[in-house]
Amino acid sequence: MLVSLPVTEHQGETRAAYDGVVELYASMFADRLEDQPFSRNMIGTFAELVRGIGKPRVADVGCGPGHLTAMLHDLELDAFGLDLSPGMVEHARRAHPALRFDEARMEALPVEDGALGGVLAHYSMIHTPPGEMPALLAEQVRVLAPGGLLLVSFFATDGPEPVRFDHKVTPAYSWPVDRLAELLAGVGLVTFARLLHDPASERGFLDAHLLARLH
Repeated sequence: MLVSLPVTEHQGETRAAYDGVVELYASMFADRLEDQPFSRNMIGTFAELVRGIGKPRVADVGCGPGHLTAMLHDLELDAFGLDLSPGMVEHARRAHPALRFDEARMEALPVEDGALGGVLAHYSMIHTPPGEMPALLAEQVRVLAPGGLLLVSFFATDGPEPVRFDHKVTPAYSWPVDRLAELLAGVGLVTFARLLHDPASERGFLDAHLLARLH
């Protein structure tokens, strides 16, 4: 069931922050992860598994300038991008005119129940306050078909609780990997692959990727 929810204060702040850095952000990530082999290969594995279940339609949620939506398309998926920032959506449409991009929030996806073979959330959940994460994950599950896949990438912390930090664009959270995997299990997703590696940035957090399946 499609839902309509009011925009919260932190979502409004996040949208405004990303609207203000569209061109800079796009220029930083235009290479589609050429210098990030771990992320690139996890996305490749995600695409291969989605193709294997015969449901190639996927959403790149929090797609930003659309570089990974285009990557998914190149990997033979029927990919479209969704983002909170209208500036990012406008840029993505200009950069990738053959693909579909729409303004939307991860908490209220404009997608029918069970319509997707996969959801990619590449560092796009990091700005969500911990208390709102279960509802956000439940919305990703709503749009997945049985056997559908979610790949979520995020910053990892060793402590027992999520840690708020000053992201360069707007405040964000790093997560204990086991804690986020527990939240995935709580909404019906089984995590079957995880990857942690040294950071690709100077923030110091480990980069983490969880690949989960809806049963």
